[in-house]
Amino acid sequence: MSVRKMSLVAVFAAMCAVLGYLSLDLINLKITFEDLPVILGSLLLGPVDGMLIGGIGTLIYQLLRYGVSATTILWMLPYILAGLLVGAVSARGHFHLSPRQIMVLSVAAGLMITVLNTGVMYIDSKIYGYYSFVYIFGTLGIRLAICIGKAIVYGLILPRLSAAVGSAMKMN
Repeated sequence: MSVRKMSLVAVFAAMCAVLGYLSLDLINLKITFEDLPVILGSLLLGPVDGMLIGGIGTLIYQLLRYGVSATTILWMLPYILAGLLVGAVSARGHFHLSPRQIMVLSVAAGLMITVLNTGVMYIDSKIYGYYSFVYIFGTLGIRLAICIGKAIVYGLILPRLSAAVGSAMKMN
């Protein structure tokens, strides 16, 4: 990996950590944009770098916000897998996806993150003894609606944003 690519991964991961930290937390409902740099970086750099962005970014966020726990890696997993998914599809399309493909990919990544985070919340609640069906699954509909809304907005802005950032990345 070149120094340039490592720097890009580090910048996207830092954006992920900061956006995760600047979330709106309401009991078990978290509104955040930490997935945006994961998706953007994965669209531009591919699956391995996407996984690194998601993994490093959420690791930093988890360490700063919660410290280390038995489930820290599980909380990182949704973003790592989102980076893999988005990066693999983007690489398969030779990093030239249509706005419609980006929209579908944004929705798929967002849904995957939300569903996996719900699973991790379930596991975490069982390990740490705060499980309640209503607490874990009672807001799932709201979380899915927020997820789809965010993904649609991402799908609308990412074609232009990825083109602009991609052009800036190619400058010497």
